[in-house]
Amino acid sequence: MGLLVLAVAGLGGCAGVGLALFGVGAGISGGTGVNYTLDSVAYKTFAASEPELRTATLRTLRRMAIDVTENQATESGRQITANAGDRAVDIELDRITAKTSRMRVNVKKGWILRDRATAGEIIVQTEKSLEHGMLASKNAK
Repeated sequence: MGLLVLAVAGLGGCAGVGLALFGVGAGISGGTGVNYTLDSVAYKTFAASEPELRTATLRTLRRMAIDVTENQATESGRQITANAGDRAVDIELDRITAKTSRMRVNVKKGWILRDRATAGEIIVQTEKSLEHGMLASKNAK
């Protein structure tokens, strides 16, 4: 009987932890639309072409005073490398379709530490730049 009580109590605790972790994750990615891998790499899919996303990304990096060191074409899009103070920023832009692209941002401080907050903010600010660019092009028509 005692073993059964311990087993049930243990399961309840695990479920509580699981629900708490689910709530934290849902709150972070639900509010901003930014998702994260387990190793704190931020990513988001945009309803924009890769060239549109690239333009918005480069505009964002300039606005945030993040220095671009490389900007190379890849088979599926673009690889952008930059420096933000003592952090290395790696951005991958992948063409999914002609009008859909995925952005993946990895910000590292040293060899081990990842800066999830900065990676997420780059995506959030790029989204704002993209929206601003689309509004400006609509108003120009």
